[in-house]
Amino acid sequence: MTSEELLAVLAAVGHAQRLRVIAEIAGGRMYVSELARSLGMSRPLLYMHLDRLEKAGLVVGSLELSTSGKALKYFELAPFDLRVNAETIAAAVAADAEGTVSDVKGTPT
Repeated sequence: MTSEELLAVLAAVGHAQRLRVIAEIAGGRMYVSELARSLGMSRPLLYMHLDRLEKAGLVVGSLELSTSGKALKYFELAPFDLRVNAETIAAAVAADAEGTVSDVKGTPT
């Protein structure tokens, strides 16, 4: 993990509403309208928070069709184990310094 990736994760979990989103879908995947009702949050605001969580790799969204043909956007937690200590910070900074940032295909750049 690079320092940029670490900062994205920390920023994503560094907001009370996003922690509520994570806690709510920890019980299983939910579609956006269901999640918005459960949290008492507007869908546009929820989408903003879900986008931040998805970019940090903490949640995954998928579009599915219901039996009635309506498109539903489901979100679920991605597997993650967040540990922040001096070692993880030092490793992220070292990865930056070594230029071991990977592109989308996983090839070092």
